[in-house]
This record gives sequence, structure tokens and C-alpha cells, in this order.
Amino acid sequence: MIKALQPFITTPGQNLEAYITAVNTIPVLTEEEEKNLAERYRHGQDVEAAKQLVMAHLRFVVHIARSYTGYGLPQADLIQEGNVGLMKAVKRFDPEVGVRLVSFAVHWIKAEIHEYVLRNWRIVKVATTKAQRKLFFNLRRAKKRLGFLTRDEADAIAQALGVSAGEVREMENRLFVTDTTFDPTPSQQEDESKSLAPAQYLEDYSSDPALAYEKDASAATDAEKLYHAFSILDPRSQDIISKRWLSEKKATLHELSIKYKVSTERIRQLEKNAFKKLREQMGELLFSDFSLSQSR
Repeated sequence: MIKALQPFITTPGQNLEAYITAVNTIPVLTEEEEKNLAERYRHGQDVEAAKQLVMAHLRFVVHIARSYTGYGLPQADLIQEGNVGLMKAVKRFDPEVGVRLVSFAVHWIKAEIHEYVLRNWRIVKVATTKAQRKLFFNLRRAKKRLGFLTRDEADAIAQALGVSAGEVREMENRLFVTDTTFDPTPSQQEDESKSLAPAQYLEDYSSDPALAYEKDASAATDAEKLYHAFSILDPRSQDIISKRWLSEKKATLHELSIKYKVSTERIRQLEKNAFKKLREQMGELLFSDFSLSQSR
């Protein structure tokens, strides 16, 4: 039903005042007219009847949406979300219950506006559970009257809403938190007097050019020293180390023992001795570099 109605409903665009003026010119339905239209839709799925019900109550959505202007969200968006709630209310409205549509629709209109506020008021959600949502909106209204809460005021609100004083304090802190963009906005880039965005003063230690250069230079030096130490080994030891550790398809001790016509244990000993020589040679190179730097 909602999708069928949307093409017929004027949504608030850039000219919000023109939209409000237009919906205020739509006549209010009498109780008899409202009941007749509701029965036509409920029993006959008459979309035209549902359209008239919705259009006649758009001014009521505007009235409710205006009470949420304190959240800093676009008024047009609040009204549009309220219109979605109104359409949902029309879909579920039963004229036989004996209440007017305006009384029934209040819950649905506010529910949609509440969801929109909670989704868009902060980047991080301030309320996720039903109790937190109730506390969020009730505390917002209380804060307008009380300002900063004293201990007694927090206890009174907690008792009235059926939550703990700690939850009231936590939600109060969330209400005062503001979002900050990590990167500077265009206005911050143009005006140096504006407060700095985090990207302009937080330091990324992982990207220190000096450390990156030192790391690359150290790796290159170590590779050069290892190559020099490897070149000192005898050809057979070089081949064993290469086949066992530097090749994609590593050779087994048995394969090398066949190649050199010795036992697998002998290959293991040659491998062990080769690694020992590499460590010793690397140590001598490091010591000589240290001695040279000290002499300078």
C-alpha cells in the first residue's frame, strides 16, 4: 500500500514552506468521511480512499515533526519519515474500533521519526535497546527544563522512567558528545582559525619516513652480508643449503645423500656445519661494522 501511495503524495523538498502551505489547504475530514474512506480501503483495498486519508492528515505530521527540531536534523526529512509512519497507520487502521485516525496514527508517526533521529543524530548509535530509546527521548525533554542534572534530579528521572541513576548519567553524557570528522572540512582548510581536525594533529608512527628508510637500509645491508657469508661456503655446502632452504621444491636429505653418495646423516652434519659457519661469518661482519663505526 505504501509503495502505491508514494507517487501521489507530495514530499517536502527544497521549498519546505510551500509544502507546509499546500498541506494546510487540504480539508480536514469529518468523522463520517474518515470512517467511509477507511472502510473502502480496509474492505475493498481502494488506494484512492487511502490516498485521501493520508493527504488529509499530512498537516498533522508537520505538527509532530516540528517538535523534533532540537535534534539539528533537516525538517523536511523529519516530515518525510513521519509521512511514512502515517501511511503505515492508514494501512493498519480499523474504523470499527471507534477511534479517530489521528489518535491511532500518533504512535506510528513518532515511531518512524524516532528511528530516523536515532539513526542520524550521531555517527555512533546512542540508544540500541527499547529502554535506552525511551530514556533518550524522555531525557532530552527533561534536559530542556533542567539543564545540567543534579544528583537528586537524576535520581528523580531514573525513578520516573524505571531505570538506574547510572543509566541516566550515561545517557546524559551521550547527549553532550558531538561527532568530529577525522579529515578537515573545506571550511577548516580555508580558515586556519577553525579548530583542527584529528587528521591535522594525530601522528602516525607507523609511517615515519626516517624509520622506514632505516628499516629498508638495514634489510638491504643484512641481505648483502648474508650473500657475502654464503659465498664463503664450499660449493657442496652452498648446494645443500640452496636445495634444502632456498628452492621452491625443497630437496630431502635422502635425495642429497644419493647425489653426493654419502649417508643422510652426513648430509645433516654438512647442513648443520654450514649454518654454523654462516652465523659465525655474519657475527664477524656485524662486529667489524660496529668497530668501524666506533673508530669514526
